[in-house]
Amino acid sequence: MTIRIVTDSTCDLPPDRVARWGIQVVPMYINVGDQGFRDGVDLTREAFYQRLPAFPVHPTTAAPSPEAFRSIYAALAAEGATHILSIHVAGTLSAVVNVARSVAREITAVPITVIDSQQLSLGIGFLVETAARLAVLGRSVVDILAAVQDQIARTQVFAALDTLEYLRRSGRLNGLLAGFGTILQLKPLLTLSHGVAGTERVRTRRRATERLLEMLRAVGPLEQVALLHAHAVDRANELRVLAAEWLPAGEILTVDITPVLGAHLGPGAVGFAAVAARRDSVLG
Repeated sequence: MTIRIVTDSTCDLPPDRVARWGIQVVPMYINVGDQGFRDGVDLTREAFYQRLPAFPVHPTTAAPSPEAFRSIYAALAAEGATHILSIHVAGTLSAVVNVARSVAREITAVPITVIDSQQLSLGIGFLVETAARLAVLGRSVVDILAAVQDQIARTQVFAALDTLEYLRRSGRLNGLLAGFGTILQLKPLLTLSHGVAGTERVRTRRRATERLLEMLRAVGPLEQVALLHAHAVDRANELRVLAAEWLPAGEILTVDITPVLGAHLGPGAVGFAAVAARRDSVLG
């Protein structure tokens, strides 16, 4: 049985990990005026963040086209896939899951199961990697789905934004509130768990950092964690040092988040994608 894994470019998995597990990534779209860019294909993250403050119109983002999914699903079927697991950004945040499900219903050459990760960035990426690793080990679809659902329940992403301006530009925040936020130096914190987004506001960058660390501690013993940032690697490295005592052993990724997210959050955002350890592993 050959199970193949598909995801979208919001997963933020580094290219070497994508290649290692044979994961297929469908690019999202970033639109600037009448120009459209495929995320990670036509526009690098560095170029996007350098250009973001000066774009003549604020970028918008869009789900991959149905044809993009048809092409990848058909190619995997032709390669001999016996089942495809397609794991995507939270349905509460994007139409990607709906597009994938619509296409999956059309495909008859191979069974396709589309999964709402209920997450974003490496909250998705860690799920995708788990599924791909289990597929390589020969585990069944049922076992992989059970592992993915278990991990979804243990995954949280939380981040501190440096400014409210980009939420305002993207239409995600009332302009008057954004103005008050600038005057008062408000720093918004965003959270995502089980597909439900939450917000908090604190007064300073220092308090935002403290709150991120409190959230990380509250997750409890960690199985996996990554540092996320939007063109703010120095701030991410500072956060790593402050969080050192709570980080698990092993490699800790630091990832510049996809422009699809950065267009809404703006440069300077930092945070964590965290997976709590399974309770049975904690209790032994």
